[in-house]
Amino acid sequence: MNTQAKTSIFLLVALSSTHLFNDMLQAIISAVYPLIKSDLSISFAQIGAITLSYQISASIFQPIMGFLSDKRPNAYFLPLALIFTFCGLTTLAYADSFHAILISVSVVGIGSSILHPEAARLTSMASGGRRGLAQSIFQVGGNAGSALGPLIAALCIAPYGRENIALVALSAFAGIAIMIPICRWYRTNLHLLKHNKSAISTRIPHPLNRRQTIITITILMLLIFSKYLYMASINSYYTFYLIDKFGVSIPTSQIMLFIFVAATAVGTIIGGPIGDRFGRKYVIWASILGCAPFTLMLPHASLVGSGVLTFVIGLTLSSAFPAIIVYAQELLPNHLGLVSGLFYGFAFGIAGMSSAVLGYFADSCSVETIYQFCAYIPLLGIVAYFLPNLKKPF
Repeated sequence: MNTQAKTSIFLLVALSSTHLFNDMLQAIISAVYPLIKSDLSISFAQIGAITLSYQISASIFQPIMGFLSDKRPNAYFLPLALIFTFCGLTTLAYADSFHAILISVSVVGIGSSILHPEAARLTSMASGGRRGLAQSIFQVGGNAGSALGPLIAALCIAPYGRENIALVALSAFAGIAIMIPICRWYRTNLHLLKHNKSAISTRIPHPLNRRQTIITITILMLLIFSKYLYMASINSYYTFYLIDKFGVSIPTSQIMLFIFVAATAVGTIIGGPIGDRFGRKYVIWASILGCAPFTLMLPHASLVGSGVLTFVIGLTLSSAFPAIIVYAQELLPNHLGLVSGLFYGFAFGIAGMSSAVLGYFADSCSVETIYQFCAYIPLLGIVAYFLPNLKKPF
């Protein structure tokens, strides 16, 4: 294996590990919702508002950070992101009011908005042309972190109290340590972006005309909407659903949530390479529409059946996002940071707004009703049929 290939693999693994720490810490928020609800006696609508505050702070800033990183790339955006996450979680551990909770999760959201666009750019730079695989490696770190969040909450926080969030937050510094070689590599290569005028002036042609690009991005946004509306129902309310319907304990519900998020990590690593091989359109289509039969069965399943179905749903649904991100980057190849920030931001925004709406829905009806309604959302995946083929099989 040549030196460049070794460097690329090292960078992708390091970026994936960074993503793991970031998303693990951010997943703590939704995993401790039962503790927050019990401590502060808040409603489901307020739980939704907490998610909305976190997701909106991330979604608003991500396209902005992506635009800024396109104009002025900086090697130290990544550690700055985890510093924000650490500060937000430490505040969350001791917040004694609903408004303090909102502020703390918003700070965590800002950390996410800083990390994702710049890390997505670095992932593309280190891909060696296999951008689907690179994006999957990066995403699987995030999904693995999201899976570990509920498990850590169940083992290290729920039995001992919310204050232990502050101890878990210290792991942010392990993530920062991993970022040091990434930052050094990036800093030494920034001249390729800042000072190589010929590289800057050579713009990659777009694969579609302006009208086709706008239509295609709209379809991708609709697919993101369907994916993250359903994901919001699981991430924010699945633990409450299991507690209400089956009478399980909080730690058990968090372990069940871990099963779902662990499945998303596996699905993510599968989606990118398949997209490289057969084309992103087919992965997106099969991923979102393909999980519909399982979401339709979930409201009628037993406890064990719910665990099996949510594993299959997570495995299937999660394979879409790496393909969507790379597809969008191929649509607008000269604006990698902006495109990545836009789609990450939109995904976070949809998740936040969906969680808030579903919270009011749960208060007025029931948590179980959420899953009866959301079961039909993946059927929107049919619109992937209208995506152009940007890459043919080889």
